[in-house]
Amino acid sequence: MRADALRMLGCLRIATVRQIAQVITAEDADGRSYVRRAMKKLAELGLAETNGKVGKHPIWNLTSAGQKALADGNELPSRPKAGTGAKVVRAGFGPHGVAVTDMILAYSGRNHLTDWQVEVNHAIKKIGLSFNTDAVLAAPTKSSEVRLFELDNGSMSQARLAKEVWDYERYAGHRAWEGARGTIGRTYPFWQRHRYTRSKTFPRLHVVLAGKEEHLLDNRLQALAADVKGIAVAVWVNTLPRLQRGEPWYEIGVDDPDRRPQRYPEPAGR
Repeated sequence: MRADALRMLGCLRIATVRQIAQVITAEDADGRSYVRRAMKKLAELGLAETNGKVGKHPIWNLTSAGQKALADGNELPSRPKAGTGAKVVRAGFGPHGVAVTDMILAYSGRNHLTDWQVEVNHAIKKIGLSFNTDAVLAAPTKSSEVRLFELDNGSMSQARLAKEVWDYERYAGHRAWEGARGTIGRTYPFWQRHRYTRSKTFPRLHVVLAGKEEHLLDNRLQALAADVKGIAVAVWVNTLPRLQRGEPWYEIGVDDPDRRPQRYPEPAGR
């Protein structure tokens, strides 16, 4: 039980007792009391801690010692830059992180947790673009190696949400030169050469809306679809309640690599 809780926190960084019990106890059982005792023991061992709450529920994260224990036991793939999640909770982003964990569990349940990474940075220094993707799932297909996930917990404006989605098209559309200085050379998609080198198409973006009453989430979904109309990357959107009920996604953007160069011209030769 304690080892399973450590692995879950190592993957997802933060979670509540309810979420941990959802993963490591039988599907038809309520194991929260058992999990509370296990987490208390991990805290006594210095492997896990709480730094805040969502409502009345403590938010758990690993300590540095807990991360080291996982690494030493080869329990997870090496992720040297991964944080414990403590700073996120202390900074007031605990509810958002807990909602991200709910999104992950709604999408894949207790399966494939080690295939997720949270707070994954995407940056192109040359154009001053940098943003963190809430969660990335390693799910190799014939055309793409990952799926990208953004969780809006109802705390940002509609305009800012739309901008975050458009940033993905900007990232996908950037091209860089290849070839020695002074030669003709050619351009290539930055993301395909430097980030997702085994992908033929730019990864699909999944946007999940949460944090509000369901009818307001439906309104927000429709507004987002209007705000990103014509975007040239694949975007699917859903609300967290619908996702938890297993209802289908809405496609609001289609991958179109031939159209992206029209919006993001090739850089001048060197």
